[in-house]
Amino acid sequence: MTFWLTVLFVVLAVLMLVFLFMKTYPAFGGTPSPEQKRRIRNSGNFSGGKFNNPVPTSMKMSPKTMAGLLVEQIKGNPGRRPENELASEPLDGLDAPEADPLQVTWFGHSAFMLRIHGSTLLFDPMLGNAPSPVPAFGGKRYGRPIEIDRIPAVDAVVISHDHYDHLDYGSIKKLKDRVGRFFVPLGVGAHLERWGVEPNKIKEHDWWEETEFQGLVLTSAPARHFSGRGLTNRNSTLWCSWIVRAPEARVFFSGDSGYGPHFAEIGDKYGPFDLTLMECGQYDERWAAIHMLPEETVQAHLDVKGKRMIPVHWGAFTLAMHHWTDPAERAVKAAKARGVAILTPKIGQTLAIGESDIPTAAWWRTAGAMGRTGG
Repeated sequence: MTFWLTVLFVVLAVLMLVFLFMKTYPAFGGTPSPEQKRRIRNSGNFSGGKFNNPVPTSMKMSPKTMAGLLVEQIKGNPGRRPENELASEPLDGLDAPEADPLQVTWFGHSAFMLRIHGSTLLFDPMLGNAPSPVPAFGGKRYGRPIEIDRIPAVDAVVISHDHYDHLDYGSIKKLKDRVGRFFVPLGVGAHLERWGVEPNKIKEHDWWEETEFQGLVLTSAPARHFSGRGLTNRNSTLWCSWIVRAPEARVFFSGDSGYGPHFAEIGDKYGPFDLTLMECGQYDERWAAIHMLPEETVQAHLDVKGKRMIPVHWGAFTLAMHHWTDPAERAVKAAKARGVAILTPKIGQTLAIGESDIPTAAWWRTAGAMGRTGG
């Protein structure tokens, strides 16, 4: 009996330590205020104590599927990462004055900076070294993180959802005092407030809500995904895509999303778009409901009536089983087959959208001395 009491005591002590760690460690985020909770409860996307996708979106795997995934993890695949650290462009373009109506700089994964109508917007600025609450654990970034001090003052940061590879505690702490406003989905504001962002700088959005900002109109739109930063708060905050409209251009950012009818709905309501930044990476047939396959990425771009597309959500981290270059290879192949203008900038490269000389070179085939070149 003494032995089992000791085991029980140890288990309870470990659980208590885990609970205290998750409650006190700020990277896990904050708890919505009563007013924020009221807005969450009144959302048409919220029922049964959580946010829901408008179409069935199961993330369950059978024991056989889970076993197969575990075997793949154990066997490993050296092609899931570049053999060497990726080099990024020197970011010289960030210091240059805006001379074009629409400029974009991709920082790897889903982080990018948009200069439009005289404003600078920074999307999903995960600029840290690991998409994890504890940076010492979790997949290390392929290349050196972008030097946040090199990023100019930002008019607004725009967040698609609260997963660690999109909303990074360390990055926000370094950026927060140089950002004018934060536009986020419902519930995400509590995380920012805990990290020291002034509440009056944060604006939360439900799907289809619009806000005017410095001559722009920002709209939070649907996505097919999920949320949560802890063990017990899955789908407690909303996820979304974003639409940016200016007099001279329209831009669509998919956020994280499985393929679904919402893309055509967005295209019908707000298209066409001069530029789309579409999720393309960290996919698998086993979780295609929440992460598009590259061929679906191209179809989603067509659904929203996009003119030019940049594939994002790749090129920085390994969060799936595919070869690290497969997202770009498959997206380029599908785009060519469908007549889609696809842009493939290097990490840190600033593009002036509308120029005739747009990068389409397969830079990833030689970067990082990868194991194979793709087709």
